[in-house]
Amino acid sequence: MDRSSPSRSRRLAPVVAVAAAAALTLAGCASSHGGKKAEEAAQNASAGKANTPRMTVALVTHQAPGDTFWDTVRKGAEAAAAKDNVKLVYSADPNAGNQANLVQNAVDQKVDGIAVTLAKPDAMKSVIGKAEQSGIPVVGLNSGLSDWRKLGLLEFFGQDESVAGEAFGDKLNTTGAKKIVCVIQEQGNVGLTQRCDGVKKTFKGTTDTLYVNGTDMPSVKSTITAKLKQDSSIDTVVTLGAPFALTAVQSVGDAGSKAKVATFDLNKDLVKAVQNGSIEFAVDQQPYLQGYLAVDALWLYKNNGNYSGGGVQPVLTGPAFVDKSNVDKVAEFAAKGTR
Repeated sequence: MDRSSPSRSRRLAPVVAVAAAAALTLAGCASSHGGKKAEEAAQNASAGKANTPRMTVALVTHQAPGDTFWDTVRKGAEAAAAKDNVKLVYSADPNAGNQANLVQNAVDQKVDGIAVTLAKPDAMKSVIGKAEQSGIPVVGLNSGLSDWRKLGLLEFFGQDESVAGEAFGDKLNTTGAKKIVCVIQEQGNVGLTQRCDGVKKTFKGTTDTLYVNGTDMPSVKSTITAKLKQDSSIDTVVTLGAPFALTAVQSVGDAGSKAKVATFDLNKDLVKAVQNGSIEFAVDQQPYLQGYLAVDALWLYKNNGNYSGGGVQPVLTGPAFVDKSNVDKVAEFAAKGTR
């Protein structure tokens, strides 16, 4: 990691931040056009609210329209923002160039900190460098575990996608699966590729890869259906996000296939599907925790100079499996939109 700037020259010990509050009022998240909702909600959050000076944090992700995974990330970020007296400005775009422009907007607005996903790290390198040159601390979350140090970020909060994929492949070996198709909804997304590569590495059967357009769910459904009709030997569909898993269940029915569906990531509908058996299992990377820790880390850095993981190790939030054996414990939190 680049430690050339004065603010990074010190070697700091790892710190584990535990947020304890009697109650948290979730701050409404701002759109890319402003932070009014977040600011108003944060002003109403009296219990457990920090008395430190107001600061502004930009959370910039590669969220695609309709991808409910990011709702959970945002809720975590909003909870931390409410507690820490932070104005949270959220923006997102699945196009890497557009996402970089959103980061540039945050730099131009002279925010106090930036939390960013690195689904396509090469596209973000230049603008992250500009943020750091402007003295704005940047942390990573969700995507980019292999690249955050190279890009000079302070910290990273997320899942090791390769490890998660390998664990997923091992899990499939216990289910009797022989041939799977791994469905990638965004070509070029490093984290998604690492997931499928990890599955293939440890799964003892045959693995096919299927690319779909994740921004067009009817197309996702028809593409998976066509694949299952074409190859009746596929016994498991592996998806990389909860909405795609639920769509894959429909595809299995449309194709007249007996294939099972297993997935990465959760939402409340996916949890119900695990409960009723239409989804075999899911990997939870705890997106609420990713959003919460990213915002809280920037507050800690500004107010106490802390680096989680000492600035050299990521803070891992997953993987953990959710299946019939433990899904009921997760369901009550999923119903609140926090798992």
